[in-house]
Amino acid sequence: MRALSEGVEAVQSSEDLSRFARSVGAIDYFGVADLAPARGFVDEQSDGLLSELDRAVSIGIALPDAVVDMLPFREKRAVRVSYLTHGYEVVNRRLDMVASGLASLLQKSGYRAFPVASSERVDDGRICAVFSHKLAAHLSGLGWIGKSCLLVTPEHGPRVRWATVLTDAPLVPTGQPMAERCGICTACTDICPVKAFSGRPFREDEPRESRYRADLCDSYFHQSVTGLDRAVCGMCLYICPFGRSQDGREV
Repeated sequence: MRALSEGVEAVQSSEDLSRFARSVGAIDYFGVADLAPARGFVDEQSDGLLSELDRAVSIGIALPDAVVDMLPFREKRAVRVSYLTHGYEVVNRRLDMVASGLASLLQKSGYRAFPVASSERVDDGRICAVFSHKLAAHLSGLGWIGKSCLLVTPEHGPRVRWATVLTDAPLVPTGQPMAERCGICTACTDICPVKAFSGRPFREDEPRESRYRADLCDSYFHQSVTGLDRAVCGMCLYICPFGRSQDGREV
């Protein structure tokens, strides 16, 4: 990874940021979203802390398919270790480094920038972060929110980790929210070991709880820990046809 200071001298456009992000990290997705359509939701989740930042820069890295495809055998310690390492920890660090570099570049160019950690919970009651990465990716046209409440991309399904940089830079959005393509598929809801998903398609005017019981997932992870191991699941991510249909994998 190149030094984060070795970027363009100043931000002039979304293309400048995209070029810089790809030069300092092997990211697979880049987008810019206008947060105006979701202002109320963003302010509620962040307790108003992010109200002055009206653009979201979304970056994503696809997970290694060979690691994700082993998740049905997650009772084996080698599978759990591989998924936690290369499905979470390493990818999260890569995303956070790129997000930090983007925030520095935006600040250097005279704008405010707030890098949102790729995977950090700030509210144990609501079980959420300070900002929704999948919201930014959705609004920037990178995918849709599926019945699993994960961001689903056409290319890799939900097998992508995300990070976000919020800013007041007047960046031009890169796309429009993508229409949902799940159709009648219920693979993610059927495979969930705790039946945390209702199967309802995403609607902006409905609360998350109408589609997803985050508390059930949270309890499952805590109850599934064996010894010093951390539990993993990821079955909704594994089973999605949009992720499994690439490179000849069976759907």
